[in-house]
Amino acid sequence: MAQMKRTVIVASAMVALTACAPAGYDGANSSAAEPVAVAAAEPTATVEPEVSASAEAPAADAPPADVDLTEKLVGKSVARMGKVVTDQDGWILYRFDKDTADPPSSNCVDKCAEVWPPALTDGNPELTGVSDDKVSSVTRQDGTRQLTVGGWPVYRYIGDKKPGQWKGQAVGGTWFVVQPDGKKNLSCLPKGTPKAVAPPSDSGSDDAGGSGYSY
Repeated sequence: MAQMKRTVIVASAMVALTACAPAGYDGANSSAAEPVAVAAAEPTATVEPEVSASAEAPAADAPPADVDLTEKLVGKSVARMGKVVTDQDGWILYRFDKDTADPPSSNCVDKCAEVWPPALTDGNPELTGVSDDKVSSVTRQDGTRQLTVGGWPVYRYIGDKKPGQWKGQAVGGTWFVVQPDGKKNLSCLPKGTPKAVAPPSDSGSDDAGGSGYSY
């Protein structure tokens, strides 16, 4: 892979725990937050992530036509939460404690993946505020490729109803907002342990209870 100048994140400020929003905070102002300053004002780079050693099975030549791809990863700072990674539409991304980063592996499938849609890629995500050496991909069980940040597969959460929300933070005690270096963002934790919303395939249920989905 050709050498590329990396986009480096400069943290603007520490987010005080006392400023943490309560569980269910809607992030109404966070979607307007400006991205973290980028060193040297380099133009956005694109990178073709390398498939991890744990994902040696060949990926499909092209993703299925009905698959939504994550075309861009943006490292930025939002109100109260601090450092996050979003997709091209501003949806905040998460990592899952039951996955592994070394080697990268996703353990969220079936109903779990209905609630936490994986950030899928064709191998050419555009990066802003996320260093290219932190981004790669892993091949999922269905042959699609999922983006990883710091080795951790990343996901959206269907419980977030608009860009900038982070209602998935600490769900089940295993899901956390991911930072641009792949680490968990623990700046803003809700009281208690939130439950995940029910999978769309489980009609008539208001939460994950009794659905067979326990993440």
